[in-house]
Amino acid sequence: MRKLKVAILGSGNIGTDLMMKLSRSTVLELTAVIGIDPESDGLKKAQELGYVAINTGIEGFLARPKLADIIFDATSAKAHIHHAKLLKEAGKKVLDLTPAAIGPIVVPPVNMHDHLDADNINLITCGGQATIPIVHAIHQVQPVDYAEIVATISSKSAGPGTRANIDEFTETTARGIEEVGGAKEGKAIIILNPAEPPILMRDTIHVSVEGKAKKEEIVASIKAMEKEVQAYVPGYRIRQEPIIDGSSVTVFVEVEGAGDYLPVYSGNLDIMTAASVKVAEEWAKHQVSSVVG
Repeated sequence: MRKLKVAILGSGNIGTDLMMKLSRSTVLELTAVIGIDPESDGLKKAQELGYVAINTGIEGFLARPKLADIIFDATSAKAHIHHAKLLKEAGKKVLDLTPAAIGPIVVPPVNMHDHLDADNINLITCGGQATIPIVHAIHQVQPVDYAEIVATISSKSAGPGTRANIDEFTETTARGIEEVGGAKEGKAIIILNPAEPPILMRDTIHVSVEGKAKKEEIVASIKAMEKEVQAYVPGYRIRQEPIIDGSSVTVFVEVEGAGDYLPVYSGNLDIMTAASVKVAEEWAKHQVSSVVG
């Protein structure tokens, strides 16, 4: 199968972890990493690995547009608003790893195939990627009246981008819980835990369903969804049996990072990069099959 050329916009932690994951893809060919700091570790590693390292930002890439067909934007919500307009004018598809949410919001095992023709896809947030599949799994059994998620991540894994985008995190995740997960009302909270040694990413999901919860069917749906997410995020797991009482369902999720570039406690970043690669690979397969077909 012909590989599609991709580039990473943003040479920070997320962009560098993406670089490691994309190097293993059988359908995507990473060609370039784009940043603004020539001394960043990400750009230095890109050069070491033989990729084109552009240190003049989006303008530097737009001067060489044939380098990539798909761009991963791992910068910030504010920067993505600027990038999205320029990349659309250049005819590029964009995977947005910021909470800007300009394009449709996507969680791979839930609604990826509904948006394969979109030119800008948003990966929601790390909390959304970890919890919305579970809300959706419950919603497949019974209507969800309310879903609330608490995402707890190690403070050490929260870089400047995460800290600057906390308002966007809560708003975009709550929107995803409703639009993608299927809840009538959604709420999201994030906690930066300062514990030493750093904890793994842990998410608590509280759901209220319509009527008395169908315990066996809900548990089976949750476990099937766990396996779907594990197919592209191996460190994703349900920590204990879901707690079901009346119409209330509580699920505890843990995400251990793959340790590609970042420490394993950075599961919050790992699930974002893994989900974006999964979407891009399906995007590439769809595009190539459309051309062939």
